[in-house]
Amino acid sequence: MLRIAHALNSHLLGALESAFPEAAAAAREAGMPLDPQLGPASKPEFGDFQANGALALARPLKLAPRAIASAIVAQLEADPGFAALCLPPEIAGPGFINLTLRPEVLAAEVGRRLADPRLGVEPVAPGGAPVVVDFSSPNIAKEMHVGHLRSTIIGDALARVLEFRGHPVLRLNHVGDWGTQFGMLITHLKQVAPEALDTADAVDLGDLVAFYRQAKARFDSDETFQTTSREEVVKLQSGDPVSRRAWQLLCDQSRREFQRLYDRLDIRLDERGESFYNPFLEAVVADLAAAGLLVSDGGAQCVFLEGQDGTASQAPPVIVRKSDGGFNYATTDLAAIRYRFGAAPDGDGACRVIYVTDAGQASHFAGVFQVARRAGWIPEGGHLEHVPFGLVQGEDGKKLKTRAGDTVRLKELLDEAVERCEADLRRRLAEEERQEDGDFISEVATTVGLAAVKYADLSTNRITNYQFSFDRMLALSGNTAPYLLYAVVRIAGIARKGGADAAGVAFPAPLVFGEPQEWALVRQLLQFDAVILEVEQELLPNRLCSYLFELSQVFNRFYDQVPVLKAEEPARGSRLALCRLTADTLKQGLGLLGIPTLERM
Repeated sequence: MLRIAHALNSHLLGALESAFPEAAAAAREAGMPLDPQLGPASKPEFGDFQANGALALARPLKLAPRAIASAIVAQLEADPGFAALCLPPEIAGPGFINLTLRPEVLAAEVGRRLADPRLGVEPVAPGGAPVVVDFSSPNIAKEMHVGHLRSTIIGDALARVLEFRGHPVLRLNHVGDWGTQFGMLITHLKQVAPEALDTADAVDLGDLVAFYRQAKARFDSDETFQTTSREEVVKLQSGDPVSRRAWQLLCDQSRREFQRLYDRLDIRLDERGESFYNPFLEAVVADLAAAGLLVSDGGAQCVFLEGQDGTASQAPPVIVRKSDGGFNYATTDLAAIRYRFGAAPDGDGACRVIYVTDAGQASHFAGVFQVARRAGWIPEGGHLEHVPFGLVQGEDGKKLKTRAGDTVRLKELLDEAVERCEADLRRRLAEEERQEDGDFISEVATTVGLAAVKYADLSTNRITNYQFSFDRMLALSGNTAPYLLYAVVRIAGIARKGGADAAGVAFPAPLVFGEPQEWALVRQLLQFDAVILEVEQELLPNRLCSYLFELSQVFNRFYDQVPVLKAEEPARGSRLALCRLTADTLKQGLGLLGIPTLERM
């Protein structure tokens, strides 16, 4: 309904200008134009929109809010363009202006959405600067575990929404593929599996994970091994060909296993690991020194942080170069920010950089972001944002672990979701005495199982921890993926039976609605564009989940209380149009969450 809201806002601004020309001119000169404060109505009985600007204008205009509202309404009533959009406005309380759209305007907007593959969501202007979404980011030589689940799923959903809006999006996977851990891994590899350096696939990821643990145990207990490992880091960083070959082998092995999981989850990422920024680390130090930000502290080069008031912060400084001359994660993250905002061809030229990591890294990013801003690396209008998320917990409220107390491997978690879904599907088919082939069962179990895992995560406010429960996420009732997927199948089936599912089908013109349940569904459908904009701005995918769940509930009330297929024309065709638009909206919304829909369940 954003298009209509923008039109209403223009009419309200015109009314304000006409009612209070001198005040409007003074406000414009001061750079603070009058604002009608248009927003959605706080309650359905108040209409569709509410303009609350009269209350804020009372002091500068030295008038009672209700008198201001009356003057605005008088101008609106004389405006034929406004009258074509709205019923006569009503003043409520101390000066709220309640606005109700004309039924024919709402019906016409539904017709417009039916013909629009974007369902009313306006794209941004083409040619804009890229948006970087940094998400997933596992470490080489380690398996992806449940801790990577939230970053991967949340980051993908945000990237999909931004892409749908028309932004060029760089989906970057900042993998941990550099650093001191590779010294011990390469040393261990050379000593216990030298054949891996000359034979492709001599080590698979399962071996590699155990390999990492063995190398770490040796590093922690063997001083000679520690010394050799540190020397190996120097060789790697100086480009020694054998060390580089070992490093590349470790990266390639991990990368292939990561990709299997990304393919399974339909996640698209461009890998740009820590090693990519290695050539830029010296420039980071030089830039910070030139800006007068670097301070030597115990031999290390640091940037001391400032509080919000500009005084010294109690937070630890950001160490940019260690006392031994080496670099750390903060240096790499600073180099990444500098590159991502840097102009092409030496940077991405981004306008917005979004980091999707756990809330435990909030202090780290707060410090790194402050250093980048003070160094002048964030262009005017650029946005640098941390998207934090909470822990995945078990049903006991503790961090999700296996029964043995180990971290849950992501592959095993996804396997179990699909297996549970298949068992439940086979049970229901047996109860219904339905015969389905193995391909159907496999497709439904895989789609619903993976969707359940994604949706359970995305439907929770990412800022909080959430409890992982297979029973809850696989339930066919409540705010779950199975419930919404079934709703899509059911609604699409109704549209198909009524002949409303084909492209180019003719619906009544104009559409005709009269029942309260119809108007409730119309208004819910027309909120889709506003919800997408809200997710784009606030980076909270659970807002889209809540909208889709509410839409399915509003549709169920509509379909349970109003005849569709047995109705007479034009009511039948108009109601089938609502069925079609509801199915399309649910499919599009779930698609933006990375969840494909099914024809049958």
